[in-house]
Order: sequence, then structure tokens, then C-alpha cells
Amino acid sequence: FETAVTWDRFEAAHAAITRATADAIRTATGRPGQVTCRFTHVYPDGPAPYFTFHALGRHGALLEQWRAIKKAAGDALLAAGGTITHHHAVGRDHRPWYDRQRPNLFAEALRAAKRVLDPQGVLNPGVLIDP
Repeated sequence: FETAVTWDRFEAAHAAITRATADAIRTATGRPGQVTCRFTHVYPDGPAPYFTFHALGRHGALLEQWRAIKKAAGDALLAAGGTITHHHAVGRDHRPWYDRQRPNLFAEALRAAKRVLDPQGVLNPGVLIDP
């Protein structure tokens, strides 16, 4: 998962996100996992860190485990002052956190544009806003 954060928040954000994700892996799987981080982009005001986690999941429970880990990571990311996405866009996976970051006025403007430009609601329904 990706984010962007300012330099003054990066060290604390990295520690909090890594810790929350590692704790969630252990809770969800009963085993330790690995959390890695690299920069995909670097700007004068901050980096775009890209976190990856590795864990041994339990067959039959993989999606449930992934959701628990994803939730912990997303919650930690927002709490640390990061944005839920950087260059891969939002999509359904990030939607719960995007809703918390997106201004309501933007959602209303997008709904108005979709009513005019996509009256049938066929273009990615429910991805950025509810229909």
C-alpha cells in the first residue's frame, strides 16, 4: 500500500504504520510477518512511501486476514498524517479511508458531474462515491 507524507511526519508515520501492520499480521495469522517500506517518489516536501507486508495466511481465511491487516494499516496511515493513496488512485480497496479524507463538497461535485456525464451510472459505480 502506498501513501504520501511530509518529511516532518515521516519517521513517526513509518514507525506507527510498520508497528500497526506487524501487530495486525500477528493477530490475524498467529505468526509474525514482515513489513517493508521503500520510496516510490521523493519530493521537496515529503516522500511517497510504499509499504509491503508478507505473512503466512491460513487457507480458507486469507481474505478475512488480509482485510484485518489492511484495516490496521489504513487506520495507522491516516492517524499518522499520511494520505490513503499517492499514484495508484483510490479504488475499492482504499474507499473507506478515502471517504474520511475526501471533502464532502468534492463528493457532491463528483455526484453532480456523474448525473450529467454518466446518467446510467455505468462508469465505476461505487468506486469514489456512492451512486
